[in-house]
Amino acid sequence: MRRLFVTLAAALALALPFSAPEALAKEPVYQSFLGTAIDGTDPVAYFTEGKPVEGSAEFKHEWNGATWRFSSAENRDLFAANPEKYAPAHGGYCSQTLAQGSLTPASPLNWTIHGDRLFFTRSPEANEAFRAERTRVITASDKYYADVTALFLTGPGTADVQ
Repeated sequence: MRRLFVTLAAALALALPFSAPEALAKEPVYQSFLGTAIDGTDPVAYFTEGKPVEGSAEFKHEWNGATWRFSSAENRDLFAANPEKYAPAHGGYCSQTLAQGSLTPASPLNWTIHGDRLFFTRSPEANEAFRAERTRVITASDKYYADVTALFLTGPGTADVQ
């Protein structure tokens, strides 16, 4: 099982888009083919406006190996001052499938704020399942994401993953 997980993580390390080689020293962040985190959606707007809002190339910030876009300079500055507060949990990957042991891209249209954290899922159905068992799902997805992050930080074959 460990070998399969390490092999999968190695494949993901090659397949996942990163903006720069130094990004491999950070937690994995899902980036669209456009090279933006969370498909260019403003992460601060979920907290301030209660909905997804498209970010602008005019207001961007580089953090954790990804380009983040914002709908205003104010939101960009809020994020820059405290990115951990506004960045989605699990690097913007689907929290529901992470709890099942799979690293899957998520949609910024399927979201939940719980305990001051922003979570994304891949579909409306996954979001409904996430909301139904959020405490269990968050615990499981936090653990799996930590395991995946350890593999990204140390490289395939070096992390002690059970």
